[in-house]
Amino acid sequence: MTDPSIAENFDAVRARMDEAAKSADRAGNDISLVAVSKKQPEPRIAAALEYGHRLFGENRVQEAQERWADHRADYPDLELRLVGPLQSNKTGDAVALFDVIETLDREKLAKAIVKEADKQGLMPRLYVQINTGEEDQKAGISPADADAFLETVRETHGLPVEGLMCIPPVSEAPAMHFALLAKIARRNGLDRLSMGMSGDFETAIRYGATSVRVGSALFGERP
Repeated sequence: MTDPSIAENFDAVRARMDEAAKSADRAGNDISLVAVSKKQPEPRIAAALEYGHRLFGENRVQEAQERWADHRADYPDLELRLVGPLQSNKTGDAVALFDVIETLDREKLAKAIVKEADKQGLMPRLYVQINTGEEDQKAGISPADADAFLETVRETHGLPVEGLMCIPPVSEAPAMHFALLAKIARRNGLDRLSMGMSGDFETAIRYGATSVRVGSALFGERP
């Protein structure tokens, strides 16, 4: 039986997403809910799967391998997204496991993805991470370099970038960062935006998010 608290959390978040979409004159079913499962206990993940959810985000390749290797066979409609930084030496494992890599942010990584995609015959969907707050400790390409980087990734390396992703600074209002990401996406012909987390996903939807990454509001705080 599904854990009632997990089911209630998913219902509540989805209802909030639908309400935010309605307020923005958008269709709620156009916005995907990425359940961020990093470091969550297995019973909570099992409850989400039993509830019927199939779209999950992980921050680390090795942790994701350990968690999802067995579930893949049981849930063929599972979609996994890497939403944390990717080290170049983990690219092969990431390409093999993830359907979507949301954290492409440097040319070395683009080259590694091309190499592994050719080797494995697999090409994950790709998002470029933009460091909208230009924080030294955070991954992502700077907004000033975004257009040139996107051109290089697409034209030089032939990678099919689907959208953009950002994580705003915790000390700043997220709206201006979501607006900036949407602006960069528009001028580069991209319409997929991964932005918004448990504390700000309704704001992100107002600014055009097509997927939101929610962890604690679904699963509770990580142990």
